[in-house]
Amino acid sequence: MKSPKRTTLCLMFIVIYSSKATLNWNLESTIRPLSLHEYEPADEEAPRQKRAVATKSPTAEEYTVNIEISFENASFLDPIKAYLNSLSFPIHGNNTDQILSINVTTVCRPAGNEIWCSCETGYGWPRERCLHSLTCQEHDVFLPGHHCSCLKELPTKGPFCLLQEDVTLNMRVRLNVGFQEDLMNTSSALYRSYKTDLETAFRKGYGILPGFKGVTVTGFKSGSVVVTYEVKTTAPSLELIHKANEQVVQSLNQTYKMDYNSFQALTSNETKFSVTPEIIFEGDTVSLVCENELLSSNVSWRYEEQQLEIQNSSKFSIYTAVFNNMTSVSKLTIRNITPGDAGEYVCKLILDIFEYEGKKKIDVMPIQILANEEMKVMCDNNPVSLNCCSQSNVNWSKVEWKQEGKISIPGTPETDIDSSCSRYTLKADGTQCPSGSSGTAVVYTCEFISAYGARGSANIKVTFISVANLTMTPDTISVSEGQNFSIKCISDVSNYDEVYWNTSAGIKIYQRFYTTRRYPDGAESVLTVKTSTREWNGTYHCIFRYKNSYSIATKDVVVHPLPLELNIMVDPLEATVLCSGSHHIKCCIEEDGDYKVTFRMGSLSLPAEKEVNKKQVCYKHNFSANSVSWCSKTVDVYCHFTNAANNSVWSPSMKLNLVPGENITCQDPILGVGEPGKVIQKLCRFSNIPSSPDSPVGGIITYKCVGSQWEEKRNDCIFAPVNSLLQMAKALIKSPSQDEKLPTYLKDLSISIDKAEHEISSSPASLGAIINILDLLSTVPTEVNSETMMHVLSTVNVILGKPVLNTWKVLQQRWTNQSSQLLHSVERFSQALQSGDSPPLSFFRTNVQMSSMVIKSSHPKTYQQRFVFPHFDLWGNVVIDKSYLEKLQSDSSIVTMAFPTLQAILAQDIQENNFADSLVMTTTVNHNMTMPFRISMTFKNNSPSGGKTQCVFWNFRLADNTGGWDSSGCYVEEGDGDNVTCICDHLTSFSILMSPDSPDPSSLLGILLDIISYVGVGFSILSLAACLVVEAVVWKSVTKNRTSYMRHTCIVNIAASLLIANTWFIVVAAIQDNRYILYKTACVAATFFIHFFYLSVFFWMLTLGLMLFYRLVFILHETSRSTQKAIAFCLGYGCPLAISVITLGATQPREVYTRKNVCWLNWEDTKALLAFAIPALIIVVVNITITIVVITKILRPSIGDKPCKQEKSSLFQISKSIGVLTPLLGLTWGFGLTTVFPGTNLVFHIIFAILNVFQVSFTVQEALLNKFSLSRWSSQHSKSTSLGSSTPVFSMSSPISRRFNNLFGKTGTYNVSTPETTSSSLENSSSAYSLLN
Repeated sequence: MKSPKRTTLCLMFIVIYSSKATLNWNLESTIRPLSLHEYEPADEEAPRQKRAVATKSPTAEEYTVNIEISFENASFLDPIKAYLNSLSFPIHGNNTDQILSINVTTVCRPAGNEIWCSCETGYGWPRERCLHSLTCQEHDVFLPGHHCSCLKELPTKGPFCLLQEDVTLNMRVRLNVGFQEDLMNTSSALYRSYKTDLETAFRKGYGILPGFKGVTVTGFKSGSVVVTYEVKTTAPSLELIHKANEQVVQSLNQTYKMDYNSFQALTSNETKFSVTPEIIFEGDTVSLVCENELLSSNVSWRYEEQQLEIQNSSKFSIYTAVFNNMTSVSKLTIRNITPGDAGEYVCKLILDIFEYEGKKKIDVMPIQILANEEMKVMCDNNPVSLNCCSQSNVNWSKVEWKQEGKISIPGTPETDIDSSCSRYTLKADGTQCPSGSSGTAVVYTCEFISAYGARGSANIKVTFISVANLTMTPDTISVSEGQNFSIKCISDVSNYDEVYWNTSAGIKIYQRFYTTRRYPDGAESVLTVKTSTREWNGTYHCIFRYKNSYSIATKDVVVHPLPLELNIMVDPLEATVLCSGSHHIKCCIEEDGDYKVTFRMGSLSLPAEKEVNKKQVCYKHNFSANSVSWCSKTVDVYCHFTNAANNSVWSPSMKLNLVPGENITCQDPILGVGEPGKVIQKLCRFSNIPSSPDSPVGGIITYKCVGSQWEEKRNDCIFAPVNSLLQMAKALIKSPSQDEKLPTYLKDLSISIDKAEHEISSSPASLGAIINILDLLSTVPTEVNSETMMHVLSTVNVILGKPVLNTWKVLQQRWTNQSSQLLHSVERFSQALQSGDSPPLSFFRTNVQMSSMVIKSSHPKTYQQRFVFPHFDLWGNVVIDKSYLEKLQSDSSIVTMAFPTLQAILAQDIQENNFADSLVMTTTVNHNMTMPFRISMTFKNNSPSGGKTQCVFWNFRLADNTGGWDSSGCYVEEGDGDNVTCICDHLTSFSILMSPDSPDPSSLLGILLDIISYVGVGFSILSLAACLVVEAVVWKSVTKNRTSYMRHTCIVNIAASLLIANTWFIVVAAIQDNRYILYKTACVAATFFIHFFYLSVFFWMLTLGLMLFYRLVFILHETSRSTQKAIAFCLGYGCPLAISVITLGATQPREVYTRKNVCWLNWEDTKALLAFAIPALIIVVVNITITIVVITKILRPSIGDKPCKQEKSSLFQISKSIGVLTPLLGLTWGFGLTTVFPGTNLVFHIIFAILNVFQVSFTVQEALLNKFSLSRWSSQHSKSTSLGSSTPVFSMSSPISRRFNNLFGKTGTYNVSTPETTSSSLENSSSAYSLLN
């Protein structure tokens, strides 16, 4: 293009060309420059053209060619346009080529010193040109958001004006008329009418817009009437739109009341909205940029989540500017963004009638930094790395490490930005964390910082542990066997993972021998050995381990040989020595040693002669009675062993009875001499029983001198192999490595016992030794594997076999608690069973069966086991619902064992006959249970006839920890004769009992007793309540003097005590029948109150009798009412309370206050029932004695005693009150006591129930019916002071009255006297005999 000085006009053509031939143009040669000077060319200028982009194709293609032509004369423009418009298209060329169209797009004209280039109608400059070039604002006010049409210079390169696309203007206008609902219905007449009229007016108005295509009403909204419509056109100018709006208002009927100022428009152009960064993290500084091709700075921001108009603040910052007079840019900055700032943000620009909105929803991602929360670092100069990693993929710029704590231990950071991880390497030594600061925590913080300001951090708590410096007990440890010693290992740091002790051979010491304590500034572990043996001789290591760091201290222990007292065997244990004779004495041990041995007898020291027989070493002395100066005396002889360390031990004593010898009849070279009836004991190995020094028998044999021969009275010898096993077991539990030796020992035990079954069946002592072995060893293991458990059960299977049952009977006659001891041992082994990953253990033998299950954390199954013993015709089931197993700790083991013969053995042990022929099933869990718990068991009962079935468990704490059956926490759920189902809330050993002394509650007799008891107690409560009510009504009229006052006080308290006691009886029945959770506590409370109030009844009866005795014997002695009342209440309630509290305190700590299955005082274990029976029976005897004395006194009065007829009548009444009621109460509880003892006939149960029902009737009779007459009321109303008679309320003709009066020997009517209150002398004499008024 020429310079502006030469060029008058230039224009651009766009030529659309179609060809099927391959396009390979050289536009430089094809398009010739055209320069016109009026009609002749004046000058030429090379054309500026845009090369077409062509592709090879065999089909017809369209090509667009831009052609630029410059003129020096502007008048050439119109002729050229006219010429081009006259052309008829398409214009065909050679072959298939043709020109489809030629249009003028751009015209540049001079304007002063500038050249303005404008676009022809339907064309516009590209957006890039509008943004980066100066526009002709004065010349062309174009539609906002669309292309401009005029530039102040011609671009040096294309593109030039482009064909404008149609735009759709979304517009709305308001009609100031009322809104009608029909406008919401597109099919209504009103809607169609509005639509037609409005569209007609819109077409007239917007028809002036260039490129107008049409207008459509899209709907109506309320708010007056808001019309929304669309206008399709090319980009118009604002001026034309305003003219069009005016034309619309003028064209529309005025009845529509269109508001010209309400026109609003939105174009289809979208606001450019950008967010930086694209992925936003918490803490970033976020920029939201809203860009429009508009010349306006009227921009606002809104936060849609809170409908908040955003203003500049410390959180938000808004900056708006216009660039190049074309583009409006608004920037919203959000500092330190949080998840609460997430949501939709709206940028709104207003220009004239146009509104432009841009929306953007942003999400704020949290930053997660992963790191170990806590670490422990040993100060051993070894490198330890702290690691932090970002879980979020953030463009981190750097990572910073900080620390905070009492000590400063810096590290070396190393960050890998690509992996979003950072490592901080520490290398702590002893100088940085001395022992005094061991356990100090330092918090290290890794902070990730992003390029946009986001920060994420994590704290790592590092506890620095100093390497432990261990110190041991400084003194050298040198002890002898049997002595104790301890080694203290002290650490100057308190942090450790494990502390243990080792021998020099690397064998771990069993943990029961040492204890470890942690202190704030250190720790200590103490190895304590109570009884040292030769195995403890050696070097011991105290080891504190923390992670992979070990601190070790060593100590040498020297154990000098010295026999233990229990291992010294003496002979004789006891012997008779003639004063003129002698006797061999000896002490033997199993292992030889360098000992100095002497025999000691008081202050005498006797030499010992050593004799070795294989492993057995004996020291002998031939004691001569002539060597001592006394006779007819018993002396104790001891062996005294002294070792090289000058430590000594005394043997058990040997008793020598020195006798003259006149009565000696028995003589034996081994047993010695003895008098007739003399009983001696001798170790079996030194008796006539064959024994080998390598494997000696154990135990004691008892002899008795009968006639002239020593006869064997009792043989408690232990079979030699069993005795060896017993000695090994005693040594094992003292061994430092007992847990490692235990499995091998139990295997040898099982094999030996299986071989010696025949010998065991004939040796009760051997059986007892095996039980002692199991008891000793069951305390050793903390864990038992399946193989070890099988060896234990194999041993148990032998000793519970039928051939051994008779041996059990003999054993339990000699030693009690053996069967309970065995059961407890087996339970301890089962609780230590650990199956691990191996399958659950099952063991099935003739006399014992076992099944187990391991509880898994995910979906535990219901525990169900069944045991069948065909040889005994017994079976049993155990079920624990999975809902209870879910509460157990994961990997817990449940073990159930069943024994067909054990119940009979246990019954023999406690000397009870109330047992059923059923299994004993033991269920244990190796971890603590959570309550509530429920286990269901079904037993096959081979003795179902007669008696009450009970579900019981073996309580090892009963009977001074010897054990007994207990029903607490268990009850019978179902019983159909042969089968009994029990429910219990705890685990241990269970079985069923048949109680022949108590009737079955479901039987006819049991139901009858229940009916008698409940009906009778209900009647008693009502009668006693009536008694108390009537006493309250007539109280003032019947308590005119001290004697009658005290008498009625006793009657009221007797009735009240009986009422409360019977009420507690109902409570007891309720808690027993319903099996409440608090049954045990409630049962103890009920027993206490029943005991207390029934005792109160008896003591108030005693008070009544003593009062009668006092008034008749001590006539001239007077005591105030308050004194009598105080004495009466102390006796009536104080004594019962003391007895009840003492009984409770003496028995409840051992849980033997109540009976096992009844809420009443215990009889079987503690005889606590005597605390009620003895006071009651004593009171009955005392009251009967008082009654006899009183009657004798009345019939034979002494000189000066002249009781009147009324007084005699009163005394007879009170005498009968005591004489009848007391035996009745006594007989009632007498029959009650008979029901306690085993084997009681059921008739006594019925008599006891009936007497309890009717005892209250007699109490009410004596308290009311014989004392409450109508005459008392009439005399009170007439205020008469003379004696009179009246018919009683309950006359003698009444059947009920006649029944009671005949019982007491009374006929006719009652004479009732009114006490004289005006004369004290009269009161003193007559009131003594007016006790029933």
